[in-house]
Amino acid sequence: MVSRVIPVDPFDLVIFGGTGDLARRKILPGLFRRFCAGQMPPSARVIGAARSDLDTQGYRDLVADAIAEFNSDFDHEADQLKGFLDRLEYVAIDAKGQEGWADLQKLLQGTDRIEAYYFSVSPSLFGDLAERLQQWGMADANSRIVVEKPFGRDLQTARTLNATLAKYFDERQIYRIDHYLGKETVQNLMAVRFGNMLFEPLWNSQYVDHIQITVAETVGVGGRGEYYDKSGAMRDMVQNHLMQLLCLIAMEPPARFDPDAVRDEKLKVIRALDPVKPHHIARGQYQAEPCNEAHHPGYRTAVGDPRSRTESFVALKTHISNWRWAGTPFYLRTGKRMAARSSEITVVFKETPHSIFAEDAGRHRNVLSIRLQPNEGITLGVTIKEPGPGGMRLVDVPLDMTFADALGPEGAEQVDAYERLIMDVIRGNQTLFMRGDEVEAAWAWTDPIIQGWEARNDVPKPYDSGSDGPTDAFELMRRDQRQWREVSA
Repeated sequence: MVSRVIPVDPFDLVIFGGTGDLARRKILPGLFRRFCAGQMPPSARVIGAARSDLDTQGYRDLVADAIAEFNSDFDHEADQLKGFLDRLEYVAIDAKGQEGWADLQKLLQGTDRIEAYYFSVSPSLFGDLAERLQQWGMADANSRIVVEKPFGRDLQTARTLNATLAKYFDERQIYRIDHYLGKETVQNLMAVRFGNMLFEPLWNSQYVDHIQITVAETVGVGGRGEYYDKSGAMRDMVQNHLMQLLCLIAMEPPARFDPDAVRDEKLKVIRALDPVKPHHIARGQYQAEPCNEAHHPGYRTAVGDPRSRTESFVALKTHISNWRWAGTPFYLRTGKRMAARSSEITVVFKETPHSIFAEDAGRHRNVLSIRLQPNEGITLGVTIKEPGPGGMRLVDVPLDMTFADALGPEGAEQVDAYERLIMDVIRGNQTLFMRGDEVEAAWAWTDPIIQGWEARNDVPKPYDSGSDGPTDAFELMRRDQRQWREVSA
Protein backbone atom coordinates (compact mmCIF):
# COMPACT_ATOMS: atom_id res chain seq x y z
CA MET A 1 0.00 0.00 0.00
CA VAL A 2 1.66 3.22 -1.19
CA SER A 3 0.58 6.62 0.12
CA ARG A 4 -0.84 8.99 -2.48
CA VAL A 5 0.93 12.36 -2.37
CA ILE A 6 -1.11 15.33 -3.57
CA PRO A 7 1.00 18.39 -4.50
CA VAL A 8 0.01 21.70 -2.93
CA ASP A 9 -0.36 25.04 -4.69
CA PRO A 10 2.71 27.28 -5.19
CA PHE A 11 3.74 29.02 -1.97
CA ASP A 12 6.30 31.10 -0.16
CA LEU A 13 6.93 30.00 3.43
CA VAL A 14 8.80 32.51 5.60
CA ILE A 15 10.26 30.98 8.77
CA PHE A 16 10.91 33.62 11.41
CA GLY A 17 13.51 32.05 13.68
CA GLY A 18 14.76 30.16 10.64
CA THR A 19 18.14 29.40 12.25
CA GLY A 20 16.66 28.26 15.56
CA ASP A 21 16.49 24.82 17.12
CA LEU A 22 12.93 23.98 16.05
CA ALA A 23 13.59 25.04 12.46
CA ARG A 24 16.76 22.95 12.30
CA ARG A 25 15.33 19.85 14.03
CA LYS A 26 11.81 19.69 12.64
CA ILE A 27 10.61 22.32 10.18
CA LEU A 28 13.37 22.30 7.57
CA PRO A 29 14.05 18.53 7.58
CA GLY A 30 10.29 18.00 7.31
CA LEU A 31 10.03 20.33 4.34
CA PHE A 32 12.91 18.50 2.69
CA ARG A 33 11.06 15.19 3.04
CA ARG A 34 7.95 16.76 1.47
CA PHE A 35 10.15 18.02 -1.37
CA CYS A 36 11.53 14.53 -1.96
CA ALA A 37 7.98 13.13 -1.89
CA GLY A 38 7.04 15.45 -4.76
CA GLN A 39 4.58 17.51 -2.73
CA MET A 40 6.28 20.89 -3.15
CA PRO A 41 5.59 22.54 -6.52
CA PRO A 42 8.58 23.69 -8.60
CA SER A 43 8.12 27.37 -7.79
CA ALA A 44 7.73 26.99 -4.00
CA ARG A 45 10.24 28.87 -1.85
CA VAL A 46 11.33 28.68 1.79
CA ILE A 47 12.70 31.91 3.22
CA GLY A 48 14.62 31.88 6.47
CA ALA A 49 14.41 35.07 8.53
CA ALA A 50 16.43 35.57 11.71
CA ARG A 51 18.89 37.90 13.43
CA SER A 52 21.90 35.80 12.41
CA ASP A 53 24.28 37.60 10.06
CA LEU A 54 24.11 35.18 7.14
CA ASP A 55 23.65 35.40 3.40
CA THR A 56 21.57 32.93 1.39
CA GLN A 57 24.51 30.61 0.70
CA GLY A 58 25.44 30.57 4.38
CA TYR A 59 21.84 29.68 5.22
CA ARG A 60 21.81 26.88 2.67
CA ASP A 61 24.96 25.46 4.25
CA LEU A 62 23.31 25.63 7.68
CA VAL A 63 20.22 23.81 6.41
CA ALA A 64 22.34 21.17 4.67
CA ASP A 65 24.07 20.48 8.00
CA ALA A 66 20.71 20.30 9.78
CA ILE A 67 19.35 17.80 7.25
CA ALA A 68 22.49 15.68 7.60
CA GLU A 69 22.13 15.71 11.40
CA PHE A 70 18.38 15.29 11.83
CA ASN A 71 17.51 13.38 8.66
CA SER A 72 20.43 10.96 8.81
CA ASP A 73 18.15 7.92 8.37
CA PHE A 74 16.28 9.40 5.40
CA ASP A 75 17.35 7.92 2.09
CA HIS A 76 17.79 10.60 -0.57
CA GLU A 77 19.90 11.47 -3.58
CA ALA A 78 22.47 14.27 -3.74
CA ASP A 79 20.56 16.03 -6.52
CA GLN A 80 17.42 16.04 -4.35
CA LEU A 81 19.27 17.88 -1.60
CA LYS A 82 20.65 20.39 -4.10
CA GLY A 83 17.19 20.90 -5.58
CA PHE A 84 15.75 21.66 -2.16
CA LEU A 85 18.59 23.98 -1.13
CA ASP A 86 18.15 25.94 -4.36
CA ARG A 87 14.65 26.89 -3.14
CA LEU A 88 15.98 28.51 0.02
CA GLU A 89 16.47 32.22 0.55
CA TYR A 90 17.58 34.12 3.65
CA VAL A 91 16.95 37.56 5.11
CA ALA A 92 18.67 38.92 8.22
CA ILE A 93 15.85 40.66 10.07
CA ASP A 94 15.09 42.49 13.32
CA ALA A 95 11.67 41.50 14.68
CA LYS A 96 11.39 44.60 16.86
CA GLY A 97 12.99 47.10 14.47
CA GLN A 98 12.95 47.92 10.77
CA GLU A 99 16.15 46.22 9.63
CA GLY A 100 15.66 43.60 6.92
CA TRP A 101 11.95 44.16 6.33
CA ALA A 102 12.46 45.99 3.05
CA ASP A 103 14.56 43.06 1.81
CA LEU A 104 11.82 40.58 2.77
CA GLN A 105 9.16 42.72 1.13
CA LYS A 106 11.22 42.85 -2.08
CA LEU A 107 11.57 39.06 -2.12
CA LEU A 108 7.81 38.57 -1.83
CA GLN A 109 6.72 41.46 -4.05
CA GLY A 110 4.83 40.67 -7.23
CA THR A 111 4.31 36.96 -6.58
CA ASP A 112 0.83 35.51 -7.03
CA ARG A 113 0.99 32.62 -4.60
CA ILE A 114 0.17 31.54 -1.06
CA GLU A 115 2.21 33.37 1.58
CA ALA A 116 2.64 31.70 4.96
CA TYR A 117 4.63 33.04 7.91
CA TYR A 118 5.87 30.62 10.55
CA PHE A 119 6.53 32.32 13.93
CA SER A 120 9.16 29.90 15.26
CA VAL A 121 10.17 32.43 17.91
CA SER A 122 9.33 33.40 21.48
CA PRO A 123 5.64 34.34 21.93
CA SER A 124 6.85 37.74 23.16
CA LEU A 125 7.72 38.51 19.51
CA PHE A 126 4.40 37.43 17.96
CA GLY A 127 2.87 40.89 18.21
CA ASP A 128 5.96 42.62 16.81
CA LEU A 129 6.09 40.27 13.82
CA ALA A 130 2.38 40.61 13.11
CA GLU A 131 2.63 44.41 13.29
CA ARG A 132 5.64 44.56 10.96
CA LEU A 133 3.96 42.27 8.42
CA GLN A 134 1.00 44.63 8.26
CA GLN A 135 3.17 47.74 8.28
CA TRP A 136 5.16 46.50 5.28
CA GLY A 137 2.08 45.36 3.35
CA MET A 138 2.65 41.63 3.70
CA ALA A 139 -0.44 40.85 5.81
CA ASP A 140 -3.11 40.65 3.15
CA ALA A 141 -6.32 38.62 3.15
CA ASN A 142 -4.58 35.53 1.75
CA SER A 143 -1.69 35.48 4.22
CA ARG A 144 -1.43 32.81 6.92
CA ILE A 145 0.56 32.78 10.15
CA VAL A 146 1.67 29.75 12.16
CA VAL A 147 2.26 30.25 15.88
CA GLU A 148 3.99 27.80 18.20
CA LYS A 149 3.04 27.09 21.80
CA PRO A 150 3.01 28.25 24.53
CA PHE A 151 -0.18 30.15 23.80
CA GLY A 152 0.12 32.18 26.98
CA ARG A 153 0.81 30.88 30.48
CA ASP A 154 -2.69 31.49 31.85
CA LEU A 155 -6.11 32.68 30.70
CA GLN A 156 -5.25 36.37 30.87
CA THR A 157 -2.05 36.11 28.82
CA ALA A 158 -3.79 33.82 26.30
CA ARG A 159 -6.54 36.39 25.83
CA THR A 160 -3.97 39.14 25.40
CA LEU A 161 -2.05 37.10 22.82
CA ASN A 162 -5.23 36.27 20.89
CA ALA A 163 -6.28 39.92 20.93
CA THR A 164 -2.84 41.01 19.68
CA LEU A 165 -2.92 38.62 16.72
CA ALA A 166 -6.55 39.51 15.98
CA LYS A 167 -5.54 43.15 15.41
CA TYR A 168 -3.67 42.11 12.27
CA PHE A 169 -5.10 38.74 11.17
CA ASP A 170 -8.52 37.10 11.05
CA GLU A 171 -9.04 33.87 13.00
CA ARG A 172 -9.20 31.94 9.70
CA GLN A 173 -5.60 33.08 9.02
CA ILE A 174 -4.14 31.98 12.38
CA TYR A 175 -2.78 28.43 12.72
CA ARG A 176 -1.95 27.54 16.34
CA ILE A 177 0.19 24.45 15.90
CA ASP A 178 0.18 21.48 18.27
CA HIS A 179 2.36 18.79 16.74
CA TYR A 180 0.51 16.02 18.61
CA LEU A 181 -2.52 16.61 16.40
CA GLY A 182 -0.41 15.94 13.31
CA LYS A 183 0.48 12.40 14.37
CA GLU A 184 -0.92 9.67 12.12
CA THR A 185 -2.41 7.75 15.03
CA VAL A 186 -4.23 10.79 16.39
CA GLN A 187 -6.03 11.12 13.08
CA ASN A 188 -6.63 7.38 13.04
CA LEU A 189 -8.37 7.87 16.37
CA MET A 190 -11.02 9.89 14.56
CA ALA A 191 -11.21 7.26 11.81
CA VAL A 192 -11.67 4.47 14.36
CA ARG A 193 -14.36 6.40 16.23
CA PHE A 194 -16.36 7.82 13.36
CA GLY A 195 -15.59 5.38 10.54
CA ASN A 196 -16.63 2.16 12.31
CA MET A 197 -20.14 1.32 13.45
CA LEU A 198 -18.61 -1.22 15.84
CA PHE A 199 -17.45 1.35 18.43
CA GLU A 200 -19.90 4.26 18.42
CA PRO A 201 -22.80 2.46 20.18
CA LEU A 202 -20.38 1.47 23.00
CA TRP A 203 -18.61 4.85 23.26
CA ASN A 204 -20.38 6.09 26.39
CA SER A 205 -20.62 5.75 30.15
CA GLN A 206 -22.91 2.75 29.91
CA TYR A 207 -20.13 0.57 28.53
CA VAL A 208 -16.85 2.40 29.26
CA ASP A 209 -15.46 2.01 32.77
CA HIS A 210 -12.74 4.66 32.45
CA ILE A 211 -10.27 6.21 30.01
CA GLN A 212 -6.53 6.75 30.55
CA ILE A 213 -4.32 9.15 28.62
CA THR A 214 -0.58 8.85 29.22
CA VAL A 215 2.29 10.80 27.67
CA ALA A 216 5.55 9.60 29.22
CA GLU A 217 9.06 10.78 28.35
CA THR A 218 12.43 9.28 29.24
CA VAL A 219 14.26 12.60 28.85
CA GLY A 220 14.62 15.24 31.55
CA VAL A 221 14.32 18.98 31.09
CA GLY A 222 17.71 19.09 29.33
CA GLY A 223 18.58 22.56 28.06
CA ARG A 224 15.02 23.80 28.61
CA GLY A 225 15.43 24.10 32.37
CA GLU A 226 14.89 27.84 32.62
CA TYR A 227 11.74 27.75 30.48
CA TYR A 228 10.39 24.54 31.98
CA ASP A 229 10.74 25.65 35.59
CA LYS A 230 8.41 28.58 34.83
CA SER A 231 5.97 26.26 33.12
CA GLY A 232 5.88 22.73 34.53
CA ALA A 233 4.09 19.64 33.25
CA MET A 234 0.63 21.15 33.68
CA ARG A 235 1.26 24.14 31.44
CA ASP A 236 3.73 22.42 29.11
CA MET A 237 1.76 19.23 28.42
CA VAL A 238 -1.67 18.91 30.03
CA GLN A 239 -3.16 22.24 28.97
CA ASN A 240 -2.43 21.58 25.30
CA HIS A 241 -1.29 18.08 24.24
CA LEU A 242 -3.30 15.97 26.68
CA MET A 243 -6.27 18.30 26.48
CA GLN A 244 -6.43 17.86 22.71
CA LEU A 245 -6.24 14.07 23.01
CA LEU A 246 -9.00 14.17 25.61
CA CYS A 247 -11.19 16.20 23.26
CA LEU A 248 -10.72 13.80 20.35
CA ILE A 249 -11.51 10.73 22.44
CA ALA A 250 -14.58 12.27 24.10
CA MET A 251 -16.19 14.62 21.58
CA GLU A 252 -19.50 14.06 19.81
CA PRO A 253 -19.45 13.14 16.11
CA PRO A 254 -19.20 16.40 14.14
CA ALA A 255 -21.78 17.01 11.43
CA ARG A 256 -18.99 16.91 8.86
CA PHE A 257 -15.22 16.65 8.79
CA ASP A 258 -14.32 20.30 8.40
CA PRO A 259 -12.33 22.67 10.64
CA ASP A 260 -15.09 24.50 12.49
CA ALA A 261 -17.38 21.49 12.88
CA VAL A 262 -14.56 19.48 14.51
CA ARG A 263 -13.37 22.34 16.67
CA ASP A 264 -16.92 23.20 17.80
CA GLU A 265 -17.26 19.68 19.24
CA LYS A 266 -13.84 19.83 20.90
CA LEU A 267 -14.78 23.12 22.54
CA LYS A 268 -17.94 21.57 23.99
CA VAL A 269 -15.82 18.90 25.71
CA ILE A 270 -13.51 21.44 27.33
CA ARG A 271 -16.42 23.51 28.58
CA ALA A 272 -18.06 20.39 30.06
CA LEU A 273 -14.99 19.38 32.10
CA ASP A 274 -15.58 19.32 35.86
CA PRO A 275 -13.19 21.20 38.16
CA VAL A 276 -10.46 18.93 39.51
CA LYS A 277 -10.58 18.31 43.26
CA PRO A 278 -7.33 18.65 45.26
CA HIS A 279 -7.25 14.95 46.20
CA HIS A 280 -7.60 14.02 42.52
CA ILE A 281 -4.18 15.46 41.61
CA ALA A 282 -0.70 13.98 42.04
CA ARG A 283 2.45 15.98 41.29
CA GLY A 284 6.07 14.87 41.24
CA GLN A 285 9.69 15.82 40.53
CA TYR A 286 12.18 13.30 39.23
CA GLN A 287 15.28 12.49 41.26
CA ALA A 288 18.78 11.85 39.96
CA GLU A 289 19.45 8.51 38.34
CA PRO A 290 21.33 6.33 40.87
CA CYS A 291 25.05 6.02 40.14
CA ASN A 292 24.70 8.35 37.15
CA GLU A 293 23.94 11.74 38.64
CA ALA A 294 26.52 13.53 36.49
CA HIS A 295 24.70 12.64 33.27
CA HIS A 296 21.16 12.44 34.65
CA PRO A 297 20.81 14.88 37.54
CA GLY A 298 17.63 15.38 39.51
CA TYR A 299 15.09 17.97 38.46
CA ARG A 300 16.12 20.67 40.92
CA THR A 301 19.76 20.34 39.91
CA ALA A 302 18.84 20.46 36.22
CA VAL A 303 16.89 23.72 36.62
CA GLY A 304 19.37 25.24 39.08
CA ASP A 305 16.87 25.79 41.90
CA PRO A 306 17.22 23.61 45.03
CA ARG A 307 13.78 24.76 46.25
CA SER A 308 11.83 24.51 43.01
CA ARG A 309 8.17 23.53 43.40
CA THR A 310 7.57 23.05 39.69
CA GLU A 311 6.26 19.62 38.72
CA SER A 312 7.91 17.40 36.13
CA PHE A 313 5.05 14.89 36.56
CA VAL A 314 1.33 15.35 36.98
CA ALA A 315 -1.56 12.90 37.14
CA LEU A 316 -5.18 13.84 37.64
CA LYS A 317 -8.73 12.58 37.50
CA THR A 318 -11.57 14.51 35.92
CA HIS A 319 -15.11 14.01 34.62
CA ILE A 320 -17.06 15.35 31.67
CA SER A 321 -20.51 16.53 32.68
CA ASN A 322 -22.63 15.59 29.69
CA TRP A 323 -25.03 12.78 28.84
CA ARG A 324 -22.46 10.65 27.03
CA TRP A 325 -19.80 10.59 29.75
CA ALA A 326 -21.60 11.28 33.07
CA GLY A 327 -19.93 9.14 35.75
CA THR A 328 -16.99 7.95 33.61
CA PRO A 329 -13.63 9.11 35.00
CA PHE A 330 -10.82 10.30 32.74
CA TYR A 331 -7.29 9.86 34.08
CA LEU A 332 -4.51 12.00 32.60
CA ARG A 333 -0.82 11.42 33.28
CA THR A 334 2.41 12.90 31.94
CA GLY A 335 5.98 13.08 33.18
CA LYS A 336 9.66 13.29 32.39
CA ARG A 337 12.40 10.76 33.18
CA MET A 338 9.90 7.91 33.25
CA ALA A 339 10.40 4.23 32.53
CA ALA A 340 9.78 4.47 28.78
CA ARG A 341 8.84 6.88 26.03
CA SER A 342 5.20 6.19 25.44
CA SER A 343 2.06 8.05 24.41
CA GLU A 344 -1.11 6.02 24.71
CA ILE A 345 -4.86 6.44 25.01
CA THR A 346 -6.60 3.50 26.68
CA VAL A 347 -10.35 2.92 26.70
CA VAL A 348 -11.18 0.36 29.39
CA PHE A 349 -14.63 -1.14 28.92
CA LYS A 350 -16.73 -2.49 31.77
CA GLU A 351 -16.77 -6.12 32.77
CA THR A 352 -19.53 -8.38 31.52
CA PRO A 353 -22.45 -8.12 33.95
CA HIS A 354 -22.51 -11.87 34.58
CA SER A 355 -20.12 -14.73 33.79
CA ILE A 356 -21.66 -18.00 32.68
CA PHE A 357 -18.33 -19.85 32.92
CA ALA A 358 -18.11 -21.41 36.36
CA GLU A 359 -14.54 -22.65 35.80
CA ASP A 360 -13.27 -19.12 35.21
CA ALA A 361 -12.89 -16.85 38.20
CA GLY A 362 -10.90 -14.09 36.49
CA ARG A 363 -11.96 -10.57 35.68
CA HIS A 364 -12.06 -9.87 31.97
CA ARG A 365 -12.44 -6.54 30.24
CA ASN A 366 -12.09 -5.38 26.68
CA VAL A 367 -9.37 -2.75 26.42
CA LEU A 368 -8.85 -0.57 23.37
CA SER A 369 -5.34 0.88 23.28
CA ILE A 370 -4.33 3.58 20.80
CA ARG A 371 -0.52 3.94 20.72
CA LEU A 372 0.72 7.29 19.48
CA GLN A 373 4.42 6.56 20.01
CA PRO A 374 6.46 4.50 19.60
CA ASN A 375 5.23 1.59 17.45
CA GLU A 376 2.12 3.45 16.34
CA GLY A 377 -0.96 1.29 16.19
CA ILE A 378 -4.22 0.16 17.74
CA THR A 379 -4.81 -2.91 19.91
CA LEU A 380 -8.14 -4.32 21.06
CA GLY A 381 -8.05 -6.85 23.89
CA VAL A 382 -10.65 -9.60 23.60
CA THR A 383 -11.45 -12.64 25.76
CA ILE A 384 -11.22 -16.13 24.22
CA LYS A 385 -10.99 -19.71 25.42
CA GLU A 386 -7.51 -20.88 26.28
CA PRO A 387 -6.55 -23.72 23.89
CA GLY A 388 -6.52 -27.29 25.18
CA PRO A 389 -8.66 -29.57 27.32
CA GLY A 390 -9.56 -28.96 30.93
CA GLY A 391 -12.70 -26.85 30.85
CA MET A 392 -13.63 -23.36 29.77
CA ARG A 393 -10.58 -21.39 30.84
CA LEU A 394 -10.64 -17.84 29.50
CA VAL A 395 -7.67 -15.75 28.48
CA ASP A 396 -7.31 -12.18 27.19
CA VAL A 397 -5.49 -11.75 23.88
CA PRO A 398 -4.83 -8.70 21.70
CA LEU A 399 -6.13 -8.02 18.23
CA ASP A 400 -3.16 -5.96 17.10
CA MET A 401 -2.95 -3.47 14.26
CA THR A 402 0.59 -2.21 14.48
CA PHE A 403 0.96 -0.03 11.40
CA ALA A 404 4.28 -1.55 10.38
CA ASP A 405 2.79 -5.07 10.45
CA ALA A 406 -0.67 -4.35 9.08
CA LEU A 407 0.18 -1.99 6.23
CA GLY A 408 3.65 -3.10 5.20
CA PRO A 409 6.72 -0.89 5.02
CA GLU A 410 5.36 1.53 2.42
CA GLY A 411 1.95 2.00 4.00
CA ALA A 412 3.40 2.20 7.48
CA GLU A 413 5.85 4.92 6.56
CA GLN A 414 5.10 7.69 9.01
CA VAL A 415 5.00 11.30 7.88
CA ASP A 416 6.34 13.54 10.65
CA ALA A 417 3.65 15.62 12.34
CA TYR A 418 5.29 18.89 11.30
CA GLU A 419 5.34 17.80 7.66
CA ARG A 420 1.62 17.15 7.65
CA LEU A 421 0.69 20.28 9.57
CA ILE A 422 2.79 22.62 7.42
CA MET A 423 1.21 21.20 4.28
CA ASP A 424 -2.23 21.74 5.88
CA VAL A 425 -1.29 25.37 6.42
CA ILE A 426 -0.52 25.72 2.72
CA ARG A 427 -3.82 24.05 1.83
CA GLY A 428 -5.71 26.34 4.21
CA ASN A 429 -7.04 23.41 6.29
CA GLN A 430 -7.39 24.38 9.98
CA THR A 431 -8.94 21.10 11.20
CA LEU A 432 -5.84 20.03 13.15
CA PHE A 433 -5.11 23.48 14.58
CA MET A 434 -6.50 25.04 17.74
CA ARG A 435 -8.96 27.89 17.57
CA GLY A 436 -8.62 30.89 19.86
CA ASP A 437 -11.68 30.07 21.95
CA GLU A 438 -10.38 26.50 22.45
CA VAL A 439 -7.13 27.82 23.88
CA GLU A 440 -8.92 30.18 26.23
CA ALA A 441 -11.37 27.50 27.39
CA ALA A 442 -8.46 25.15 28.16
CA TRP A 443 -6.76 27.82 30.28
CA ALA A 444 -10.05 28.59 32.05
CA TRP A 445 -10.11 24.94 33.21
CA THR A 446 -6.37 24.72 33.95
CA ASP A 447 -5.88 27.99 35.89
CA PRO A 448 -7.90 27.01 39.00
CA ILE A 449 -5.94 23.75 39.29
CA ILE A 450 -2.61 25.59 39.31
CA GLN A 451 -3.91 28.36 41.58
CA GLY A 452 -5.20 25.72 44.00
CA TRP A 453 -1.90 23.97 44.58
CA GLU A 454 -0.07 27.29 44.74
CA ALA A 455 -2.50 28.50 47.42
CA ARG A 456 -1.97 25.26 49.38
CA ASN A 457 1.83 25.51 49.00
CA ASP A 458 1.90 21.96 47.66
CA VAL A 459 5.34 20.49 47.09
CA PRO A 460 5.73 17.89 44.29
CA LYS A 461 6.63 14.43 45.58
CA PRO A 462 9.98 12.98 44.47
CA TYR A 463 10.03 9.95 42.19
CA ASP A 464 12.89 7.82 40.88
CA SER A 465 14.18 8.41 37.38
CA GLY A 466 13.15 5.48 35.21
CA SER A 467 9.99 4.77 37.23
CA ASP A 468 6.29 5.21 36.48
CA GLY A 469 6.01 8.29 38.69
CA PRO A 470 5.38 9.07 42.37
CA THR A 471 3.39 6.78 44.66
CA ASP A 472 0.65 9.41 44.96
CA ALA A 473 -0.28 8.73 41.33
CA PHE A 474 -0.84 5.05 42.09
CA GLU A 475 -2.89 5.94 45.17
CA LEU A 476 -5.08 8.11 42.97
CA MET A 477 -6.05 5.00 41.03
CA ARG A 478 -6.08 2.56 43.96
CA ARG A 479 -8.72 4.62 45.75
CA ASP A 480 -10.97 3.92 42.76
CA GLN A 481 -9.94 0.23 42.67
CA ARG A 482 -8.24 0.76 39.33
CA GLN A 483 -4.64 0.79 38.15
CA TRP A 484 -2.53 2.60 35.59
CA ARG A 485 -1.38 0.82 32.50
CA GLU A 486 2.31 0.00 32.72
CA VAL A 487 4.49 2.55 30.96
CA SER A 488 6.34 0.55 28.32
CA ALA A 489 7.79 1.16 24.88
